[in-house]
Amino acid sequence: MNLLFISLGCDKNLVDSEVMLGLLAKAGYQMVDLEEEADVIVINTCCFIHDAKEESIQTILDMARYKEEGRLKALIVTGCLAQRYQQEILEEIPEVDAVLGTTAYAEIVTAISEALEGRGAVTTKDLNALPETDPHRPVTTGGHYAYLKIAEGCDKHCTYCIIPKLRGNFRSVPLEQLLAQAEDLARQGVRELILVAQETTLYGKDLYGEKSLHLLLKKLCGIDGIRWIRVLYCYPEEIDDPLIQVMKEEKKICHYLDLPVQHASDEILRRMGRRTSKQQLKEIIGKLRSQIPDICLRTTLITGFPGETQEQHEELLEFVDEMEFDRLGVFTYSPEEDTPAAEMPDQIPEEIKEERQAELMELQQDIAFDAAENMLGKEVLVMIEGKVADENAYVGRTYKDAPGVDGLIFINTEEELMSGDFAKVRVTGALEYDLIGELIS
Repeated sequence: MNLLFISLGCDKNLVDSEVMLGLLAKAGYQMVDLEEEADVIVINTCCFIHDAKEESIQTILDMARYKEEGRLKALIVTGCLAQRYQQEILEEIPEVDAVLGTTAYAEIVTAISEALEGRGAVTTKDLNALPETDPHRPVTTGGHYAYLKIAEGCDKHCTYCIIPKLRGNFRSVPLEQLLAQAEDLARQGVRELILVAQETTLYGKDLYGEKSLHLLLKKLCGIDGIRWIRVLYCYPEEIDDPLIQVMKEEKKICHYLDLPVQHASDEILRRMGRRTSKQQLKEIIGKLRSQIPDICLRTTLITGFPGETQEQHEELLEFVDEMEFDRLGVFTYSPEEDTPAAEMPDQIPEEIKEERQAELMELQQDIAFDAAENMLGKEVLVMIEGKVADENAYVGRTYKDAPGVDGLIFINTEEELMSGDFAKVRVTGALEYDLIGELIS
C-alpha cells in the first residue's frame, strides 16, 4: 500500500517522523512522493507559533481533497497540532481519519490499520512517557548528517512557550538507547550527529541525578564513522565546566553552540520567565570565548514581546552589537493561546515588531560581513553537501554552519567530490572557497 509522509516543523519533529517511517517501512508500506499515488497520507504537524499552526492546518486541508480527487483511503494527523487540538481536528476536518498525540507516534501502524477499517480515532498516551521504539530509523536528511534527539519535553515554562503542554516535562532518553541509535546511524553512513532536544544542556539530570551531557558526548565520540558532533538548544544558564572541558578535549565535537538567549533587557527576560540576566549572559559568553577561542556562537532573539519599550529594544541592539554573535536569528513575538504572555497587557503591533526585527537583522548582517572578511585566506575543514549543477563547484558547510539554519559555502574545484566528504579549503571570498590538498576521510 502506497504511503506519503509529510513532516513539518522542527528537527525534533523530524526525528519522530523518521521513527514512524521506519515502523511503516517494516510493516510493508511503500513510500511515494506524489499525493495522487497515495493510499495513506500521514502529516506530522507543528504549532509552536502562529505561522507553523497555519502551515499545518493548510497542509491538512490540501491533503484532505485527495479523498475525492485521488485514491486516498486514510488521512492521519500526528505531532504537536494533533496533541493540542485532538477532537477539533476530527470534528472540523471530517476527512481526517485518525489523530495521534506527541507521545503516541509509535502506534502509527496500528492507527493506520484501524483507520482503514473505519475505526479511526484519537490516540494519546501519558504526556510524560517516552515512546519505546526500535533504534533503527531511516535518515531523511541526505544520509551524511542526522539528528539525535536526546531528551523530550521541557521544565522551564517560559511565559511565551506552549511546548511543555504539548510535549510534557523534561525527560532524558537513556544513554544506552542513544548510543544504539547513534551506532545504527553511523552504519548508515552518517558522518555528523546533531544533538537536539527542547533543552540539551540538562541531559541526564532526571535519570542520573546530575547533568550528563558531557558524559554522553564522550561516549558518542567513540563511535567509528562519526566525524562531527554538534550540540543545539543549549540554555545559557545550564552550561557548565564539564561541558566546556569535553568540547575542548574531544576533536569530534564542533566548537559550535546554539544559545537561545531571547533578549537582553533584564525586565523583558523576567517577564519571559527566563533564568538569566544580561550580565550573566555576558559572563557565560565571555567564558565560552576565553575557554574555546574559535567557538562559533549562534543565538535566537524574540522582538516585540509584550511591553517591550523602544529603550529596551535599543538595549537589545547594543547587546547584539557588543556580543557579535557568529550566527543570529530574530523572531517576532507570536502570542500563543494558553500561555501567560498572550494575556499580558501592552501587546506590540505587528508593524513595530517587524520594524524591530529588521533593525536587528540589519545590524547582524554588518557583523556577519565583517566576520567573513576576517576569514579571507584562512584554511578550514568543510563537509561537502552536494554539487552545483553545470559548474565545477560544490556546496558545503564548515563547523560553524548547522544544516537548515546557517549558511552554505561554495567550493571551486575540478575534482570530483561526494556528499559527506570532508575537504580542507582556503577562503577566497565571502562565500567562495578553493579546494586545497587532499580529501580527508
